Amino acid sequence: MHVNIHVNRKCINETLLRFVQTMASLTQRNSGLVQRRTEASRSAAAADKEKSPGEDEYESRRGEEDDDDQGDAKETRLTLMEEVLLLGLKDREGYTSFWNDCISSGLRGCMLIELAIRGRLQLEASGMRRKSLLTRKVICKSDAPTGDMLLDEALKHVKETQPPETVQSWIELLSGETWNPLKLHYQLRNVRERLAKNLVEKGVLTTEKQNFLLFDMTTHPLTNNTIKQRLVRKVQEAVLEKWVNDPQRMDKRVLALLFLAHSSDVLENAFAPLLDDQYDLAMKRVRMLLDLEPEAEAAKSGANELLWAVVAAFTK
Repeated sequence: MHVNIHVNRKCINETLLRFVQTMASLTQRNSGLVQRRTEASRSAAAADKEKSPGEDEYESRRGEEDDDDQGDAKETRLTLMEEVLLLGLKDREGYTSFWNDCISSGLRGCMLIELAIRGRLQLEASGMRRKSLLTRKVICKSDAPTGDMLLDEALKHVKETQPPETVQSWIELLSGETWNPLKLHYQLRNVRERLAKNLVEKGVLTTEKQNFLLFDMTTHPLTNNTIKQRLVRKVQEAVLEKWVNDPQRMDKRVLALLFLAHSSDVLENAFAPLLDDQYDLAMKRVRMLLDLEPEAEAAKSGANELLWAVVAAFTK
């Protein structure tokens, strides 16, 4: 009898020991999980603090896009350069007009404005003498990668160049329009082809080979007409149904698209489907924008000075 009692006590003790060990193990696991969650939260908070105000504004704007865009994947969101190129491409042929010699510099202007909208570039302070937009230098505000190779390449050039250059100079340098052989390395090469490949990856275009008598050329015909039509409709609505008659109240991205599409000689493509009365009204309002004084607009509260500097470079 005493032996049985002793054995039962031993079994109970072993059971209690295993129970205590199991509870301790669970406690450690929960502690580790809480710790990992806490550290993850701290990391996310630190990342949020590192974002520049311009980047926050850019992401906020991206999250507030029109209802038509809400169902799309992120891959269909286009940069300013891609939008201007898409407006200029012939749908079936898959290339821009051979006679368009404006789109090259227009795409470089797109890059500068895109980087400014994303909080990467800005103009230097105007100072006591109130320098004009075209005499102020472009400076790097943040060198954080954008995720776009062309934008990051342009940003790297601006960051590493001392002394800084003006907006007009950067448009020329990035286009390769310089007589200084020491500055030819600033030229961004094959920009149209690289942008077209981006659009292929996003499912907007496809790639084909076409024979032009003496040579073969890679072309990129349109494969997703929905995105092209949405872009055309956005441009049309900006000067028709959604016209606000105040550039400061317009979305900066749409405002820049109107100016740069005109400077790149592709805006007519977006207005071609309009009725005669709509076309006349749209062009009248575009001319109203072109007649604005960039210096006065840039001085207003909330204006993006670099955007208006690019506008001044193309319109003055």
